[in-house]
Order: sequence, then structure tokens, then C-alpha cells
Amino acid sequence: MSLKAQIDAYNVQKEAKLPADALALMNTTNAELIAQHIKDNALQVGQKVTNFSLANHQENTVELATLLKQGPVIISFYRGGWCPYCNLELKALNDYLPQFKAQNAQLIAISPQLPDETLSTAQKNDLEFDVLSDVSNKIAKQFGLLFTLDERIQALYTEFGIDLSTTTAIKAFNYHYRPLMLLINKV
Repeated sequence: MSLKAQIDAYNVQKEAKLPADALALMNTTNAELIAQHIKDNALQVGQKVTNFSLANHQENTVELATLLKQGPVIISFYRGGWCPYCNLELKALNDYLPQFKAQNAQLIAISPQLPDETLSTAQKNDLEFDVLSDVSNKIAKQFGLLFTLDERIQALYTEFGIDLSTTTAIKAFNYHYRPLMLLINKV
């Protein structure tokens, strides 16, 4: 099943389970984010990327420049293992990993999660690529992916039992990741 079909199926389940007011709030705040054009702040085609190093889910250091010596690097920024859409995307990327490798492309995923949480995400999804922890949000900021999470959504997350203060080093809801996928071929 394609990623789009999986997301569509998840959305049907979500709409059947969640209260109408929660769904309306999620749709409203999503539309507000789109209207803010936060994607315009993200790294654009042709812009230079600064080299970085982060710990992976096995606590080994992974450096972008080292990966680039082997070929282009696909980077998936995701919000965290608590995000069902992110998990669907990570699994889909894992399914395509042989095709990426056939093109000498490396695949990594980056989130603001603590190392134990990235390990849990990698294990839960049987991922065969590096999942990196950007606990300070330094790399996400460098790529222009941070935004302030709406207070109404913060409250909804809490109501749903999503406590980002236990899964990330950032102990406040001040910043949130905008998911993004990039193909990098040089630093």
C-alpha cells in the first residue's frame, strides 16, 4: 500500500475516533500554519548546508560530510515517534531503502527526541537506517524548520497523553518541528 493510501486510511480511523471539536481544532491550526508560509523559512533548493554531527539511535556520531563521501544524503526531519504520520513515513522510507542504496544515496532521519526515544522509534519501526537526535534543535533551526506550537494544540497534545517534555530535551512547547525531506549532495 502506498504512503498516501496509508495516510488516507489513518485519517479515516482518526476521524472516526477523535471528537469533532478536536478534529476542527487540528484542521484550523494546520490551515493557520500553512497561511504563515513557514515553509518559506526552510532551506531552499541550491542553498548551502553546513556540516553537522549528531548521535544516532545507537549513540554513534554520524557526520553529514562523511556520509556525503559515499553519495547524496536523503534527510527526513520528523517530529517524533509519537507522531503517527511520521511513523508511516519512516516505514515507507525504510521500504525504499534498497532503491536509495542502489543509487548510492544514504538515508538518515532527524528528530528532537532524546537518544532513548530515537532508539525506540528505530526499533518499533524496524528501521535499517540511522535515526539521529537533534536534542538542542540546532540542526532544525539551521534548516529553518522550527515554529512555535499553538497553545491550543499544546493543550490537545496534553489531553491525548503526548508529553513532549519526557521525550525531548526541550522542556517546553516553545518550538516544534516542521517535517521535511531533503536531498543533499554537498556541504
